[in-house]
Amino acid sequence: MNRIKKTIAKAGMMLLPMTPLVALAQFGEINTFIGRITTFINNTLIPLVFGIALLMFVWGMFKFFIYNTEEEKEKGKDLALYAIVAFVLMVSVWGIVNLIAGGLGFSGEQIQNIPSTPTR
Repeated sequence: MNRIKKTIAKAGMMLLPMTPLVALAQFGEINTFIGRITTFINNTLIPLVFGIALLMFVWGMFKFFIYNTEEEKEKGKDLALYAIVAFVLMVSVWGIVNLIAGGLGFSGEQIQNIPSTPTR
């Protein structure tokens, strides 16, 4: 019985941070909140991650071409390879998400003038 109480308490603690979202949903501002989070992710976090991967690639190339020891050259080669793999994975995931979003109609394009059949 004690284990069930602990599980319920943990579930309650996990759901507690969601209560402001529920309150916002009642007033219709949840779309604005989710839109701002999505904009932050798309305009800030994704370019930041791509920038970090680019810096890791440049640092790996620097270590590979500049350092004289074989151990450092091997570390630089591995770092550059991992950065390239990260680029490929990030672009692939980004493409798959955009493909799914576009297929479901969430591409974000707003059609202003939708043609319709004339009515008499």
